[in-house]
Amino acid sequence: MDKRIGFIGCGQMGQAMIQGMIDSGIVRADQIAATALSDETIDFVTDEYGIHISNDNKKLARESDLLFLAVKPYVYQGVIQEIRHEVQEDTVVVTVAAGITLESMENAFQRNVKVIRSMPNTPSLIGAGMSVLCPNAFVTTEELAGVMELFESFGEAEVVEEKLMDAVPAVSGSSPAFVYMLIEAMADAAVQQGFPRDKAYKMVSQTVEGAAKMVKETGRHPGELKDAVCTPGGTTIAGVTKLEEVGFRSSIIKGMTACTEKSRELSQSKE
Repeated sequence: MDKRIGFIGCGQMGQAMIQGMIDSGIVRADQIAATALSDETIDFVTDEYGIHISNDNKKLARESDLLFLAVKPYVYQGVIQEIRHEVQEDTVVVTVAAGITLESMENAFQRNVKVIRSMPNTPSLIGAGMSVLCPNAFVTTEELAGVMELFESFGEAEVVEEKLMDAVPAVSGSSPAFVYMLIEAMADAAVQQGFPRDKAYKMVSQTVEGAAKMVKETGRHPGELKDAVCTPGGTTIAGVTKLEEVGFRSSIIKGMTACTEKSRELSQSKE
């Protein structure tokens, strides 16, 4: 890919994305530049990734073909006010934050600008991310494909309509936290039965990973896979029955619904 890529903000998520892009060979380190506020981050990123990093947002915006805004949502308005006259007409701006709508971006720039909303998740740090993208009307099919290629360098990516973006945190953005809670609870139960903590985490996390791969790679319905484990009168159906009694599925759905409602609230507050 022959593009100049810029990151305004270079925290953990930005670094994960940069690492994935470089490791994949899609771009070279000298094609990527970034900005950060602290000298500590600037020194670390320079040493770790070999990219150019400074604190000059305007220069970075002016020189980038693809510009990732990897800053906290509350910082967006200030950053855009700083760079909106520097971003070139053909530059694609990619948001990396919850609740930042396409309309709010266009309003902030006060002109037609190519924008792609994105929502990666923290497993991107180990190359196992799930990212969701949504372009505005000014982004071409070719430009979207190029950005998709970058996101797929550190996991998988999907494109959805903007009306679904508020549900993305519940489905993939925030949901790793729910899975970590499941792993922790299962490991606690294992420890209660006498397993050492390290073995409990290893066994449970591998089981969760294996179950997820079964869904992805077999294409079979999760309910069908669950039924295949449930021997009549056996241990699994006993556990499944108890989980149903205490509202396991309804608790997950309620948690995801609350997550979506909060995301929608954030989106409305940014409009």
